[in-house]
Amino acid sequence: MKVNSVFDLLGPVMVGPSSSHTAGAVRLANMAAQILGKRVKQAKILLHGSFAETGQGHGTHLALIAGLMGMYPDDERIRQAPYLAEQEGITVIFESAHLGDVHPNTARFYLTDVDGSEAVVTGASLGGGKIRITEVNSFEVEFSGEYPALIVIYADHPGMVADITRQLAVQGINIAQMRVTREGKGQDALAVIETDEKISDDLVREIEKMPMITKTMAVDRLG
Repeated sequence: MKVNSVFDLLGPVMVGPSSSHTAGAVRLANMAAQILGKRVKQAKILLHGSFAETGQGHGTHLALIAGLMGMYPDDERIRQAPYLAEQEGITVIFESAHLGDVHPNTARFYLTDVDGSEAVVTGASLGGGKIRITEVNSFEVEFSGEYPALIVIYADHPGMVADITRQLAVQGINIAQMRVTREGKGQDALAVIETDEKISDDLVREIEKMPMITKTMAVDRLG
């Protein structure tokens, strides 16, 4: 793991006990909820490897529920997350699963929002509170939540990426890095565009008006 600062070694400010099983779990679920875009109503979470085997003792289940509710790793309410979720009518189910040759601390989220829309997000907690999102709605991706990001699903067509990034340029938003995956030539594609500035709701709406855009999601950098 690349070390950028002393906080990469010490881990984030957090409610313990584990930076990987607790702080990282909060951030994973927080990012999954952001990708869904609206308040989580139902969640089924598959836990893989160490998350499944030792997560209960490290508070991983509490942390994942807290993250779905938008909490950060230092939120004192993490311990009460199941109770608070029940009070808000949020249903969360956990299952153990083998998700393949993936990081030991991996979770897959099947989320439904208050309007019935769904999202499937897979990610891993890498230690020190760092995470990596590896799958969004069956598309392979790779981003960390260290930057704001625009996630766009569209019909693969020449010029689509240029048209999307032009919208960002018009708003003066600088692109930090970008990755595109697609099901096949001319089929659905997904672009993850990490930026230096937060993506506004107005810009999301402008991109959603573009032809051949299926879905647009904007996520902020993780706290």
